[in-house]
Amino acid sequence: MNSLIRVVGLHKSYYDGLTELPVLKGIDLEVQRAEMLAIVGASGVGKSTLLHLIGALDRPTSGKVYYEEQDAFAFSDRELDRFRNQEIGFVFQFHHLLPEFTALENVAMGALIARQQVDVAYDRARELLDYVGLAERLEHRPYELSGGERQRVAIARALVNSPKVVLADELTGNLDRKTSEAVHDLLWDLNDRLGQTFIIVTHNQPLAQRADRLIHLVDGRVSDQVHVLDF
Repeated sequence: MNSLIRVVGLHKSYYDGLTELPVLKGIDLEVQRAEMLAIVGASGVGKSTLLHLIGALDRPTSGKVYYEEQDAFAFSDRELDRFRNQEIGFVFQFHHLLPEFTALENVAMGALIARQQVDVAYDRARELLDYVGLAERLEHRPYELSGGERQRVAIARALVNSPKVVLADELTGNLDRKTSEAVHDLLWDLNDRLGQTFIIVTHNQPLAQRADRLIHLVDGRVSDQVHVLDF
């Protein structure tokens, strides 16, 4: 096994006054390098919460998230910001592109924040936008792009710093079926050709069934794990 991420005893609760609202109730999980992992379950079972904790966007109530045996939550806030920027890519249902910037600028920005040289950052952004099929749309702003194109820009942005893992939360939830399938095909091409690790939260069963492994959450716990290729 070639473990990239280990989640150990993960709990997360929120509070309404003195009332505890437990969301995650003890998650243990390993993610392997170059794995395509899908997380499924009904609304409200903690899928997005789990993804946010794996991505260190929030801190757990208790438990650990290890990247290559390094405890992500042992970092200071400043170190954690740097770690997220350089080691984790994020793609969400809403693309969150900056409207005043072009596709090229939106993608390059993450590399510039990571203090890459300007020419290196823009060369990498051009390479990725070409890879996702947007070489002719570099200078277009988000409002000039289709929904599928905007998500392709978001995927390129997530990859710009060559992250260890890309976390995707319902990334095709707002797209029509044909466009969704095209975006799904792109993810699997990236996984196959680049060996990119993906963790995907989705309600889309055809997408989940294409993953290497499917994690089913029920009431804040892992109900079962299925290696899809075993079917």
